[in-house]
Amino acid sequence: MRNLKKEVCIIGHKNPDTDSICSAIAYADLKNRTEEGEFYPRRAGHVSEETEFVLRHFDVPKPEYLRDVGTEVKEIEIHEIISGSPDLTVRKAWESMQEQKVVTLPITDNEKHLEGIITVSDIAKSYMEIYDSDLLSEAKTTFSSIAETLDGSLLVGNPDDVFDEGRVVVGAFHPDTMKKFLHEHDLVIMGNRPEDMLGAMELNVRGLVIGLDAKVSDLILRLAKEQNCVIISSPHDTITTARLINQAVPVRHLMKKDDLVLFHINDKLKKVRETMTEYRHRDFPVLDRDDHYLGTISRRNLIDGHGKQVILVDHNERSQAVDHIEEADILEIIDHHRLGSLETMNPILFRNEPVGCTATIIFRIYQEKNVELTPQIAGLLCSAILSDTLMFRSPTCTPRDVAAAHKLAEIAGITDIEDYAKQMFRAGGDLKGKTPEEILYQDFKVFHVDNVSFGVGQVCSLDEEELAEIKEMMPEVMEKALPDRKIDMVFLMLTDILEQSTDLLFAGDDKTGALVSRAEHLDVTGNSVYLRNVVSRKKQFIPAIMAALSAH
Repeated sequence: MRNLKKEVCIIGHKNPDTDSICSAIAYADLKNRTEEGEFYPRRAGHVSEETEFVLRHFDVPKPEYLRDVGTEVKEIEIHEIISGSPDLTVRKAWESMQEQKVVTLPITDNEKHLEGIITVSDIAKSYMEIYDSDLLSEAKTTFSSIAETLDGSLLVGNPDDVFDEGRVVVGAFHPDTMKKFLHEHDLVIMGNRPEDMLGAMELNVRGLVIGLDAKVSDLILRLAKEQNCVIISSPHDTITTARLINQAVPVRHLMKKDDLVLFHINDKLKKVRETMTEYRHRDFPVLDRDDHYLGTISRRNLIDGHGKQVILVDHNERSQAVDHIEEADILEIIDHHRLGSLETMNPILFRNEPVGCTATIIFRIYQEKNVELTPQIAGLLCSAILSDTLMFRSPTCTPRDVAAAHKLAEIAGITDIEDYAKQMFRAGGDLKGKTPEEILYQDFKVFHVDNVSFGVGQVCSLDEEELAEIKEMMPEVMEKALPDRKIDMVFLMLTDILEQSTDLLFAGDDKTGALVSRAEHLDVTGNSVYLRNVVSRKKQFIPAIMAALSAH
């Protein structure tokens, strides 16, 4: 059984922020240095300008994009059935299938490109077609293949010559009848009587198959060479020879070549299951990215299949996770948010701590494992903390976050932590050239309470005028987000980092304003409200909205 090498993907939430990206990179570094296996940071969405600035500053490539973690064919075991060539005889194909204990044999060329499939039922069908005396010639079978299938030897003739015209006939009748029945170019199975051999050769048959290893005289051999008449000697009796001879047909004549049902290693198992339901084949070929044959899979493989192995950082909400997370094998979750809706099949390591940033937790894990941080990784973790805590101004910020950020800054060589944070925020706050949709969704998360779903975006900036410009362009795109994202309400927090306040925009039904009013204990008119001393989506705004929804 072939099991292509699995990778453990460490990934944050959709619309990833700096903490989500940097924590994934750092935790992959830690895992690769402390555990066996291969761990790869991945991202579930577009990298923001702020995060781009951080990665450029510390010369770290951004993680590869992982659109979804739906299980792929390469994550399940692939049965390595040895394929056959198109010139393989039916008998050899049958023997290969019996040896490998399979009912389907893929047929490939010399470069392992799939050319067809032959099954036991295909062979059985051909074997039952006993009246098809033209089968060998229609298949253009070589005489060497015929001799090999009959366990015999070629006494006269070129092994590479092809039997391409005539029938296979058993010459067990009177010579006078033979003249009426035999045709030119036929291949005749007969016994050891020289007069029958000569009679057949006089009719210009293509060849003779002599059974029971009967001796053929030198005269007949000489005449056969002169007439270009093939002579094959077989150890079997006439009936056995007649039964075996059609098994010399090359499989290319019988195999299915068109509309093959096959899979590639990157095909999702959801598609595979649907296809297997539609086509009730026993085995299905699997090809690699370059269309080279790898092996086969069956329904049993799907039962034993395991999904991608993933570690989630900075989230534990199903709605925020990469697509098809339910198919993945979640190994760990490292997070600092409230407990969400994700479920796992088995117990896992779930580390959730009340700090302002996931990077703070990962820094502690480095310390617990006595692993020295490189300046690059320290810089990423420091940047994540500054971003998530809004340069220590967010109410989610804890003394642990502040202490970790300063220690990481020292390792990373950041001499002025506040100046560096402002550079980072300015890079992230440069929204020129962005569409309203890009602004709304650059840091957007969806939440569910009972039967209500809502999305919350946040834009943090040091520029009050820029936030005012954004406010003017957002109402229309927020209304459009409701049906597009299939949510009941949408909120956008325009957060002024220096003023430590938020201008909240919202869209939804007539009850949305009343909900905000209850949540923030303010009189709300129109589709926006000013929230003084509110900068944290996680600790201030989301809990207030959820409490108001639950109490209603």
